[in-house]
Amino acid sequence: MEKKKKVVVAFSGGLDTSYTVMKLSHDMGYEVYAACANTGGFTPEQLKTNKKNALKLGAKQYVTLDVTQEYYQKSLKYMIFGNVLRNNSYPISVSSERIFQAIAIARYAKEIGADAIAHGSTGAGNDQIRFDMTFLVMAPKVEIITLTRDKSLSRKQEVDYLNKNGFKADFAKLKYSYNVGIWGTSICGGEILDSRQGLPEEAYLKHVTKEEETELKIKFKHGEIIEVNGKKFSDKIKAIQTIESLGAAYGIGRDCNVGDTIIGIKGRVGFEAAAPKLIIEAHRTLEKYTLSKWQQYWKDQVANWYGMFLHESQYLEPVMTDIEAMLTSSQRNVNGEVILKLRPLGFEVVGVDSQDDLLKSKLGEYGEMQHGWTAEEAKGFIKILSTPLRVYYGIHKKEER
Repeated sequence: MEKKKKVVVAFSGGLDTSYTVMKLSHDMGYEVYAACANTGGFTPEQLKTNKKNALKLGAKQYVTLDVTQEYYQKSLKYMIFGNVLRNNSYPISVSSERIFQAIAIARYAKEIGADAIAHGSTGAGNDQIRFDMTFLVMAPKVEIITLTRDKSLSRKQEVDYLNKNGFKADFAKLKYSYNVGIWGTSICGGEILDSRQGLPEEAYLKHVTKEEETELKIKFKHGEIIEVNGKKFSDKIKAIQTIESLGAAYGIGRDCNVGDTIIGIKGRVGFEAAAPKLIIEAHRTLEKYTLSKWQQYWKDQVANWYGMFLHESQYLEPVMTDIEAMLTSSQRNVNGEVILKLRPLGFEVVGVDSQDDLLKSKLGEYGEMQHGWTAEEAKGFIKILSTPLRVYYGIHKKEER
């Protein structure tokens, strides 16, 4: 008998990947290995269901590839260092997760000597690019199979095929689709498709359950979280999850992002991301107190590129390592505790407590009294500072504003 080809299916448990597993195993003669790359978005119960369903669909083997800690160490950490928010709103939740899921799948495919890798992306989104590019670089000799994309399959066609072959899981068409992850939940469909509308309350997975204001204290060391409300955390993922649960109780982190997709069309996505919004704003505020003017300026420049490259499937570009080195170096004095006040659907930063607070300089208090220079020295400084302007307008008097 001819040996069956091995294919690794990037298995999320959704409709597209369920169809892919069954079609490849039942009709196309592949030996299917279903692999769920978990970056923190799956519960233990969901992973158990994934395994049961994958085997029922015809997979020879199912495996969960937990890369949550790797995702933090190689991406999330730098996104916090850089205060990365795409279009000043979106914390690049799904974008960054997909890259690490693809890396994990590619590694697994090489480990078992797979002939092919399959994923369930359509031809209209960004994820197809993130998966394909990662596979092409990390597993260049492995074939890429995308049945949903290549055959332009409708949801009904996939559901009908699964039902016909005895898989009766409920894949009813829902108004909204969700991608839940450690760094936020994206929401697509419904009112998102109409630029004139925002999302209603029922579109969100997390709702306001607390009304009274409360304080949240986040302590950083070298830019990384070490304490939340006085509780120490060595596991940064657990720290993020703790902040998420506190912020989600107030419905914090809701927004819609409109931006340019990698393939060139505009895209709109709703999201809820309490932890990223709280952590990034706390971290950004601490940096205002502890970094010099030019440290802040140049860090913001490279961080913007880092976020854009991450979103646009360029994580493997060598310059990303160089940017990470700069971001890491910038965090050496980002130490201290940030106090935030949480309330329904919002929050504010109250202040910081840091031994590296540059506001504590003994040279002077802004708007109050100088100690490091005299009044005459201040007047001399201002006169020298004005010299280029006095030169220009002395020659071009008609251009005076």
